[in-house]
Amino acid sequence: MIDDNIKHVINGDYIVIPIETGYIKPNEDLSSIINPARELMEDGDYLVIAETPIAISQGRLVDESEYTPSLTAKFLTVVWSKYLWGYVFGPLLKIKKRTINNLRKLPEETKAHKEVVLQLYGLKHALKPASEAGIDLSNAPGTCVSLLPDNPEKVAKEIKAQIGKEVCVMIIDTDATYMKNGKYFTGLPIAINGIEADRGFFGYVKGQLSENMGSTPLGCSEEISVEKGLEIANIAEDYQKSLSSEMKTIHDVKKVLGTSEKEVTVEDLDSITHTPAVIIRKK
Repeated sequence: MIDDNIKHVINGDYIVIPIETGYIKPNEDLSSIINPARELMEDGDYLVIAETPIAISQGRLVDESEYTPSLTAKFLTVVWSKYLWGYVFGPLLKIKKRTINNLRKLPEETKAHKEVVLQLYGLKHALKPASEAGIDLSNAPGTCVSLLPDNPEKVAKEIKAQIGKEVCVMIIDTDATYMKNGKYFTGLPIAINGIEADRGFFGYVKGQLSENMGSTPLGCSEEISVEKGLEIANIAEDYQKSLSSEMKTIHDVKKVLGTSEKEVTVEDLDSITHTPAVIIRKK
């Protein structure tokens, strides 16, 4: 049960309680998530946190303007991603129309982005036409991007300890987990036990021929089955999709913030309400 005065929505057999904050800044602690969670959570609840605020709080930002694109990065951007995936492989594999449209209009800055992926994660991830290695372009200021969090399982356990209740804390990424022949896998570099991770481009291609299971749990404070982890992660993702301020891709930035992607400031990001986490409770 829940007090009607507390903001919440019902999703099937679960109650979803959003935790709303300002923009969590680089190297800032997570008290704006942990304090309300400590107050609102009950034993048995789940706290699901998006990966980007965790990563930004760890200072895992990279300024892409400091990278000079190599010939490989230029080829991967223009020939491989924009044309081959935008006009041939994408339509052939029936990937999302939104993704195809975005690939066909890749900006010049994507070349530097590909160079970042190449240097930090290697060709296996750079070959992926979009959302490479879970790097987030949409919630960072200026020409910065955020990498995946460092050791999300450890972070989840530390947050649980600070909450001080018998709850389950999970950090998730919206990039997909797929299933084929009863086995789970993702292109992302990391995932919870039971999901084969770090498949990069090869996981992405295989995933187009497999069942998309939704968002990927990156780390969890408890040992949790993949099925339960995916269920809870997708309930959290359903709530995020309902928000008008959601910035799922870099192309949503101008619509939400009213400024170009390259000109976003911390002040711009702090001007809207963020929902970096939700509490999920069985009814």
